[in-house]
Amino acid sequence: MYLRALATATPPHSFTQRECLDLVRASPETIARLDRRSRLTLQAVLRGDSGIACRQFALHDPQKLFRLDADGLNEEFRAAAPDLAGRALARALEEAGLTPGELDVLIVTTCTGYLCPGVSSYVAESLGLRGDAWLQDIVGLGCGAAVPALRAAASVLAADPRLNVACVSVEICSAAFYLDNDPGVVVSACLFGDGAAATVWRGEKKDSALRCHDFSSLHQPEHRDLIRFEQREGKLRNLLHPTVPRLAAKAVGQLYREADGKNPVARVLSHAGGRDVIEAIESELPGVRLDETREVLRQHGNMSSPSVLFALEQARLTSLPSPGADWWMVSFGAGFSAHACRLSAA
Repeated sequence: MYLRALATATPPHSFTQRECLDLVRASPETIARLDRRSRLTLQAVLRGDSGIACRQFALHDPQKLFRLDADGLNEEFRAAAPDLAGRALARALEEAGLTPGELDVLIVTTCTGYLCPGVSSYVAESLGLRGDAWLQDIVGLGCGAAVPALRAAASVLAADPRLNVACVSVEICSAAFYLDNDPGVVVSACLFGDGAAATVWRGEKKDSALRCHDFSSLHQPEHRDLIRFEQREGKLRNLLHPTVPRLAAKAVGQLYREADGKNPVARVLSHAGGRDVIEAIESELPGVRLDETREVLRQHGNMSSPSVLFALEQARLTSLPSPGADWWMVSFGAGFSAHACRLSAA
């Protein structure tokens, strides 16, 4: 399938890591939840070299997030996720030269909140999609969801190449913030931010410079409890084991070595899990530099599923794949699972 447009969106409220630390310190009820070790961990990550300069949050006062109950957090997600997804998709449709009424299929991924009907219903209403447009919501794939969504789009376009298909990955990670004395929970609160990315695809080459193909996936359910959401007090609580960077790197390395394709890989675009994840992947793939991934982490933190598409947007700012040398895009997360695809000159 062929890329017609790619656009991203982030909330207007941006905070440096030091500002995030100040917000937590200014909240006695938040600090009271943490023991001395956890407070020191929080301070070390937010004041240290996390690879993150700033993060964006849908709520202008993130301090409030730790005071909201489960219902309040879900309301924040219900307000923010459709808005952010809609803004990204509107920009992508404009870049593609399409009106909302010309969109045939909308696929939305998210894991940081739950709506029924899904985010796609809200976006379809706000943008004015046709009543017969096919809406599909994909949940439960965590940070790795963007590439499986593209694979779903490729299947739709294989059946009818004339369709206009959009994929949107949107996460309001701040609506899933949770603090207790588990080290992984503390670190998670220091890494994640909010964002959305939208792509528009067609099965025909017209007006495209980028082709997406050769999808692959790896599932390791035996590692499920190392990285996943659980429910605590009705809220989402992120489980993040210290071995996740090495686990992610090994999975990415396996997919990379097994990747089929007649062309060599000239550039790797990865989900920006965190500084340690990026370094582990680079160690696993000698000679590979994840510069775009590192820049996404620096500017936005880990946005979960949209992150890898932000990396693709970064890469497109400077170049496109040259004939005979592909890009390779990889995402990974809950499951444990990893997913990849090739991007070639159209």
